[in-house]
Amino acid sequence: MKIVVAIAFVLIIGSLASALFFLMRDKGRSNRTVQALAMRVGLSITLFLLVLFSYKMGWIQPTGIR
Repeated sequence: MKIVVAIAFVLIIGSLASALFFLMRDKGRSNRTVQALAMRVGLSITLFLLVLFSYKMGWIQPTGIR
């Protein structure tokens, strides 16, 4: 489960970086920045739902603050 979450974080950061790249390169002439940001939002929501589902199924346990 840790590997899945780590991969999802890398994909989210990559999508954010690509949005910045498209923003700087296209200068607002295309909608690739919007598409990259929409992808980031979709990945974030998917990760959140995956964590909730994993907790409900008992695959992950809360550890609290140490």
